[in-house]
Amino acid sequence: MRLNGWEWIIILVIVLLLWGGPKLPGLAKSLAQSMRVFKKELKADDTKPSDKGDKPTEN
Repeated sequence: MRLNGWEWIIILVIVLLLWGGPKLPGLAKSLAQSMRVFKKELKADDTKPSDKGDKPTEN
């Protein structure tokens, strides 16, 4: 008997509800903070001019 995608999702939800209930808010907060930092770094990287491609290298 093989489990399909939906069956795995249902099992995962049950496991999270049984053992991870109190930890879910902390996990969600941590994930949101990580996403904010990631987006901030992407935005900062886009605004910073790169010196690598501006000048040709001299050999």
